[in-house]
Amino acid sequence: MTLKIIPLGGLGEIGLNMMVYEYGDTIFIVDAGLMFPEDYMLGVDYVIPDMTYIRKNSSRVAAIILTHGHEDHIGGLPFLLKEINVPVYSTAFTLELVRHKLEEHELLESSVLHQISPRDRLRIGPFELEFIRVCHSVVDGVGLAINTPVGLIIHTGDFKIDHTSANEMMTDVNGFARCGEAGVLALLSDSTNVEKEGYTISSDEIGATLSAVTSGRKGRILVALFASNITRIQKIVDIAEQQQRKVVFNGRSIELSVRIAKKLGYLRIKAEMEIDVGSLDEYQDDEIVMVMTGSQGEPMSALARMATGSHKQIKIKKDDTVILSSKFIPGNEKAIANIINNLYRRGADVIYEKISAIHVSGHAFQEELKLMINLTKPRYFIPIHGEFRHLTLHGRLARKVGIPRENVIVAQNGQIIRFDKTSATLQSEVKTGRLLVDGKGIGDVGRSVLKERRVLSEDGLVVVNMAFDEETGIIVYGPEIVSRGFVFETETGHLLRDAECVILEVVEDLPPETKNRVVKIRQKVQTALRQYFFYTIGRRPVILPFLLEV
Repeated sequence: MTLKIIPLGGLGEIGLNMMVYEYGDTIFIVDAGLMFPEDYMLGVDYVIPDMTYIRKNSSRVAAIILTHGHEDHIGGLPFLLKEINVPVYSTAFTLELVRHKLEEHELLESSVLHQISPRDRLRIGPFELEFIRVCHSVVDGVGLAINTPVGLIIHTGDFKIDHTSANEMMTDVNGFARCGEAGVLALLSDSTNVEKEGYTISSDEIGATLSAVTSGRKGRILVALFASNITRIQKIVDIAEQQQRKVVFNGRSIELSVRIAKKLGYLRIKAEMEIDVGSLDEYQDDEIVMVMTGSQGEPMSALARMATGSHKQIKIKKDDTVILSSKFIPGNEKAIANIINNLYRRGADVIYEKISAIHVSGHAFQEELKLMINLTKPRYFIPIHGEFRHLTLHGRLARKVGIPRENVIVAQNGQIIRFDKTSATLQSEVKTGRLLVDGKGIGDVGRSVLKERRVLSEDGLVVVNMAFDEETGIIVYGPEIVSRGFVFETETGHLLRDAECVILEVVEDLPPETKNRVVKIRQKVQTALRQYFFYTIGRRPVILPFLLEV
């Protein structure tokens, strides 16, 4: 009997993380993430992995393990639980985020949730799991040591190694080293930052920089960051206390994270320091620090509304200092730049990563990745969590620290990584891919729909309305042409009038006695108008003829 490891998402992309572990009749799943839509996915809310394989093997799935609380690891969970209702295991902070998410999807009451802690052990059929604490940009992250009948597997989850973190958030290097001494069959390691040389900046350095850039500021300080970055929020709270400022949290997601973190003891803030938005007018500007969402230019975030002047309670003032304490995620640069420009227009000073070291990644740089390999001393190495270039570069890095070329397995989504006690092989693929979630629809938007949306967005829509007498075939109404997103009718009326002539020529060419005349007219009108518009103005609008017989 063999161990199968099957990635359903997260290999070849950033996000969608979902890994299946299978031995005999037992399957468990590590993470259930989503990915935010790419530019061409017009109208799509988010993307989740194709779960066909899980659906087909639902009777064998015993559990879902979540390594930490980021959307690319837990965002697809509600959709997975609609397919299989099995126990979910995660740490306290992650579990609170999950409860909130499942409540929104009306799944909380039917879900079975179990809290685990670092160093806990869990038996799932032939598997025994140990949870190992890792440092990441969200608290309560864990990696997994998975004892299987064929050997020990290490699944790092997202991690970095920062020796200046608080003890309860520091990566347990001793735990990973202990696994290395016991003998590790395979290491599955986070590849996100493999292109970065050296080590990640320590959280202490970031705290010192934030303290320096906020010291002596006359106005309010506004900090935008990821809502889940509790460690960074604690740094800002500490700085506010040192500078004798009050703290305001604004934004739905950040208020939720703060509430959970305070409840669990991960965020410590004195009661008299925290005020609500409604109390801002009671304090001088140099007594205020505001912490909010919007560091990625999200259009409905608190910061975005402030930048455009549409926030009901907070208006940007001259002498405000706005700090974007996060990395610019690729694809968001334009939206972020627009916010920065609008903030400057309103008189604020803006500090962001390109001009000051005010952010540190939660993912290990090259030297930390090497250290993880040296700690665990695996026989086989499997890079995970990253685009294909990240996986390839991580494989090369592993070879530099002594992993033989033939023991580096660079897999792709859907490929089955099969282990027995003597070897590892890549075998045939299972069905995988991406499902697009659009409103309440799951998977009902495909390439053809996206193509139609792109054409509509770029070239517009032309609707033709006509009615024919059923007996004589004579036009009794129309042709009426209505365009949307195509041309201004008042300014180019001649274009649409000439298009009416094109339609009438098509009708005249098909005498009333023609079999299936209306169907043929519809087809020919589409073709003729498409050619006409492209010839005259070089555009290809969507043509929708509505032809009736009355």
